[in-house]
Amino acid sequence: MKVPKETNTYCPKCKKHSPHSIAIYKKGKERSLAAGVRRHEREKHGYGGQKWPELKRTAKTTKKQVLRLKCRSCGFEVSRLGIRLRKLEIGA
Repeated sequence: MKVPKETNTYCPKCKKHSPHSIAIYKKGKERSLAAGVRRHEREKHGYGGQKWPELKRTAKTTKKQVLRLKCRSCGFEVSRLGIRLRKLEIGA
């Protein structure tokens, strides 16, 4: 699916419609020293194994692409949940 680089949409901070630049949301690197990660690593050792199911095979072939809309006037960013699709192209 092709999406334009810019769209005119409502900005909750400006409280009016203004041009927004569009980007695809990309997940950041997970912190390896976060409390939950350390706890899960500890629970995986010894008897009992995994504390929650380890995903062996994925059922879905696509992901819901999240769009990041950044207001051109104030710089406020809004996330918009996209639809399920294989490929999202920006600036077409």
